[in-house]
Amino acid sequence: MIKVGGRWFTSIALCGLMFGSAGCEEEPPPAPPATPDCSAPPEVSSPDWVPCQLKVMTLEEKVGQLFMTHAYGKSVTDADPKMVESNRKDHGLDTAEQLVERYHLGGIIYFTWANNLQAPEQIARLSNGLQEVAMRQERAIPLLIATDQEHGVVVRVGEPATQFPGNMALGATQDVETARQAAAITGRELRALGINQNFGTVADVNSNPLNPVIGVRSFGLDPARVAAFTQVQVGAQQGEGTASTVKHFPGHGDTDVDSHYGLPIINHSREQFDAVDLPPFVAAIDAEVDAIMSAHIVVPALESSGLPATLSHGIMTDLLRGQLGFKGVVVSDSLSMQGAKPYGDQSDARVPVEALKAGVDLLLMPQRIEVAYNAVRDAVNSGEVSQERLDEAVGRILTLKQKRGVLAQPLVELAGLQRVGAAEHLTAAAAITERGITLVKNEAGVLPLKPEAGKVLVTGWGVTATATLAQELARRGRSVETVETGTSPTQAKIDEAVASAARADVTVVLVNRVWTSKQQQALVRALQGANKPVVVVSVREPYDIAHLPEVSTYVATYGYQPVSMKALARVLLGEVNPSGRLPVAIPEVGTASGVLYPVGHGLSYGG
Repeated sequence: MIKVGGRWFTSIALCGLMFGSAGCEEEPPPAPPATPDCSAPPEVSSPDWVPCQLKVMTLEEKVGQLFMTHAYGKSVTDADPKMVESNRKDHGLDTAEQLVERYHLGGIIYFTWANNLQAPEQIARLSNGLQEVAMRQERAIPLLIATDQEHGVVVRVGEPATQFPGNMALGATQDVETARQAAAITGRELRALGINQNFGTVADVNSNPLNPVIGVRSFGLDPARVAAFTQVQVGAQQGEGTASTVKHFPGHGDTDVDSHYGLPIINHSREQFDAVDLPPFVAAIDAEVDAIMSAHIVVPALESSGLPATLSHGIMTDLLRGQLGFKGVVVSDSLSMQGAKPYGDQSDARVPVEALKAGVDLLLMPQRIEVAYNAVRDAVNSGEVSQERLDEAVGRILTLKQKRGVLAQPLVELAGLQRVGAAEHLTAAAAITERGITLVKNEAGVLPLKPEAGKVLVTGWGVTATATLAQELARRGRSVETVETGTSPTQAKIDEAVASAARADVTVVLVNRVWTSKQQQALVRALQGANKPVVVVSVREPYDIAHLPEVSTYVATYGYQPVSMKALARVLLGEVNPSGRLPVAIPEVGTASGVLYPVGHGLSYGG
């Protein structure tokens, strides 16, 4: 059951409320579990495999399955001194191989900063190497191998893998098919690399324009639309054999604190949570999502103790499982984040235990794996964590590995790497990106750029963004000058940009969160004083226009990655008619409820 707008609905009723009755069928009650036949080792595809494994696994093996952490290196035995030093500092061991062997890990998560993600063949070989280490152990249980491939501002696997814009750009297309395509291609390419789980679908409704951590990672402001986009991404990614994870439950969209560095408090009422924050997660559950990631946020309406949601039994178990009916794996957000440290110096040991007791199954990136592992093992030995709770969590993790084919096919064929960055994938990504570009304001009719505007200044935020846009415009015959000014341009940089603008026919200035930078605002106003046409492009959240009301031409791309800058060039020159629509409302600065541009606003050329 779920409560929405003061009324209680079943999940099926909510499905009908959000998406219409089509496809909303009542789920039959589950059959009672049969007694497993463990007289002979069952096949990994057998329903008896998981319960039989639980019968023979040691306590140490079970505890290890609960943990997923990082390891430095491009291979399982990377002997690079920097990688060895980093592994010793974080884990007390030299290599990824030693880490998997010592702790019987359930999973590994890849990061660029851990040197895991250099090139497709290297990634696939690393994945296979990790799985071979796991398969050498007595139980031969393969690993979950995960990463955060959200796209947009959170990307782990770079080119030549296909790059898409982030969620808000997809939301701006107003077409869930774009989200389905992006998720399917992402899942297909990750699986080819040996990455079998993606922490990639942000289900948070971005209801706070000042949110420092979600923003363009969200599909938008409308709960029903966010729910619809979330649901199709889950199905598409899982259809490619990659486990889907939606985040950050129970909803991180109305924060003004980044939980990496602090502990946000969400002061929504229960009614607000039911109406705004929970529908996307319900939609994911209805799509049988594999995993849901918790948020390190305090929610007084749902948990009165002041503990973060990750450590709340009322949120992780009573709400998520009891009321919403989720049956998959609950994974914590990184336990090394500041928002997951309510116990001070004791947090490294206490947080993993309390998270497990609250209902979290997979414990992600504890600050110190040895301390966390020993604490959970000791908690089971002492009875603080019951054997039943341990088996429940491990059973869910093993079931996920079985369901996504990790047990049956832990290794990948290098020949499958041809799917990574395939031509048809790149074509789809370019077309999807174009559809999200949003023309918010075009009062002076500057866009599309006229043929006589042959000299273009590209300036503003972002070394790569300005360079990519300049290159694309130059390839199309424009004479382009570039002056990158950074996040906080100095007066000297502003003067340089203004001097360049005087020589140009039109200026395109990229801005990024100008409400945090008076210097960026000063740059835009100085460029306008040059008496040449100025096109302002927001390359992250589209709210910048509220702080630059005098701007007459304004475009939102929702991302600054090359795929977005290339699409922007095509829109600026009129090769593509902009069709994106704002997936969030842009509020008026200085008013409590005034809206400058509503959800759905967007212009096209000639209309």
